[in-house]
Amino acid sequence: MATTTSGLTRRRGGGGGGGGAAGASDGDADGMGSRTNSSPNMVRDASAGPETSYESGENGHRIAFDPRDISESAERSKQPKLTLMEEVLLLGLKDKQGYLSFWNDNISYALRGCIVLELAFRGRVAMQKTPSRRSFPLPDRIIEVVDDTLTGEVLLDEALKMMKTSEKMSVSSWIDLMSGETWNLMKIGYQLKQVRERLAKGLVDKGILRTEKRNFLLFDMATHPVVDSGAKEEIRRRVRNVLTQRTVVLNASQWLPEGLEFRCLRTVAMVCAAYAANVLENALSTLGHEAREKAFNQTDELLADYSQWPFGRKATLNDIGENLPQVIAEEIAKAPEKELQLEVVAACLNVFTRLDSLL
Repeated sequence: MATTTSGLTRRRGGGGGGGGAAGASDGDADGMGSRTNSSPNMVRDASAGPETSYESGENGHRIAFDPRDISESAERSKQPKLTLMEEVLLLGLKDKQGYLSFWNDNISYALRGCIVLELAFRGRVAMQKTPSRRSFPLPDRIIEVVDDTLTGEVLLDEALKMMKTSEKMSVSSWIDLMSGETWNLMKIGYQLKQVRERLAKGLVDKGILRTEKRNFLLFDMATHPVVDSGAKEEIRRRVRNVLTQRTVVLNASQWLPEGLEFRCLRTVAMVCAAYAANVLENALSTLGHEAREKAFNQTDELLADYSQWPFGRKATLNDIGENLPQVIAEEIAKAPEKELQLEVVAACLNVFTRLDSLL
């Protein structure tokens, strides 16, 4: 999506959806057409300061730049190259055809859940710290914005602005509203539209996908075949590592930097989200039948263990991922001040159990 400020055109990766959709339409207006700003309260606050700054060049001329580009570049350097939403979408895309299964009804909802997950992992949202919150189920606890710094990822920033300017709501309410699942016409504007197409275009900007036009009988549709197969294969390897190996070891890469906070927990959340989105099997296709069954059983256990707070690993006869509880406990111990954010992670995974029951 391009926005123009003081005569300057800025490219903000993965922006507004153009024609076509990454697979079938999202069932919630994720279809074809231009992205319109349907979310409420999205007008820029004039008190936020100028968007354009200037510095002196070598020849004495002033050079215009947007300070947000610098802050967003710094933000991206600390984060994985792909967001949780992009990883789940990439797992679901057919490599050569470049579209999702037309029969997948779960992925749209799961992707909205991944947006909340990503904001929690990046420290933007947390549970509202009230003593009474523990009397409510995890998905019904109220969340709030604790850091409104933009991330540079358009969908995340759009959701963050909505959460900042609206009334405070629960995890499940936000995921429902962003998915368009509401009878309240006053809140229909919270729906995030064209999420799959916008994520796919973000992956095109990042060099992972390319855009093609494919004819489907009576109409043309934009598809997004995989260009960088290494990115998708790295996700598959990580999934298989977590779900099939006795000792989980996650190698550092641009997709999962060594210094990233909650590396292991983030991967577990991605696996659970892919399971809820009904795309996990695409990462397990090279395994035999028995190995796949064990992997799905392990996913069920992970979803049960990490959809509650505090996290707790139940005793099991399964010999997969024996070191996971200890590694994740060490990650949490390094950031004790992030407890309310991790509570949001648990709440999102709890919401995913509703989709799990539909599989």
